[in-house]
Amino acid sequence: MKVLLANPRGFCAGVEMAIQTVEQAVKIVGTPLYVYHEIVHNRHVVEGFIKQGVVFVDSIDEVPRNATVVFSAHGVSPQLRADAKGRGCTLIDATCPLVTKVHMEALRYARQGYNILLIGHAGHDEVVGTVGEAPGAITIVESPKDVAGLPFGPDEKIVYLTQTTLSVDDANRIINAIRDRYPQVKEPPTEDICYATTNRQRAVRELSPRVDLVLVVGSQNSSNSVRLTEIAEKSGPPGITGTPAKLVDDASEIDHDWFADVKSVLVTAGASAPEHLVQQIVQKLVDDFDGEVEHATIVEEDMSFNLPVSLRVLAGSSGK
Repeated sequence: MKVLLANPRGFCAGVEMAIQTVEQAVKIVGTPLYVYHEIVHNRHVVEGFIKQGVVFVDSIDEVPRNATVVFSAHGVSPQLRADAKGRGCTLIDATCPLVTKVHMEALRYARQGYNILLIGHAGHDEVVGTVGEAPGAITIVESPKDVAGLPFGPDEKIVYLTQTTLSVDDANRIINAIRDRYPQVKEPPTEDICYATTNRQRAVRELSPRVDLVLVVGSQNSSNSVRLTEIAEKSGPPGITGTPAKLVDDASEIDHDWFADVKSVLVTAGASAPEHLVQQIVQKLVDDFDGEVEHATIVEEDMSFNLPVSLRVLAGSSGK
């Protein structure tokens, strides 16, 4: 069986930065170290930190007063920051800079009097944080159908922003619906969907028609990983179904029944999935199905982000 290994795949720069932030914070502050929400949406990453003494919380009230708290890569609202400061907490912000960019856009457009249409999934950590920047000005739009029900008139100031981990195809369908209804809509100055999301989706879109099955390494609560499976299943020629795809956390979830009559498989990973999990799955395919690995590079990535200033200041003051 041919095993096609997609590149790029796995960790993006924002995830790398967020994970390194927690690793360094554990060394500097010690444990328990509190992290608001999962640092990234991957079960193995979270479980690994829990074993080290990291405590993940869903409410700032769960963080003891004067403790150190890390904000996840998905970002938080200004109110949550204020609540944490009110408890005397030391704040370390591991928000992905590309998410911060969307927050700043929301704040700027709200101040300019725009009605902001936020294309994204209601309840997702990133969307919750972005809405918190300007709750009175933002309306969440999840589908083209939602656009038809919007209350704004043809002369009102409207701008759209997007969650960074959306399917590019799904986002474009919604954007087109917005443009059709509101020709005056303003677009963000640059694309909001992040480079890593776009690149991983492009790789799956281009490579999945070449194989019989796609394996996406990632957790069920990872938006970008789920989108990769959906894209594979929709990437066939017009009128033809795409390639079957399975989302797996690790090699233990692989079912041999999936591979009946399968002669080729594409392996990729969401932006929050560790590479060692990918390699374990590839090795299982080699061992169990006499797999021959072929690397397929669609685009090279060289993006990196600095660790948060607050962490560097904390490191300097502690001498660690």
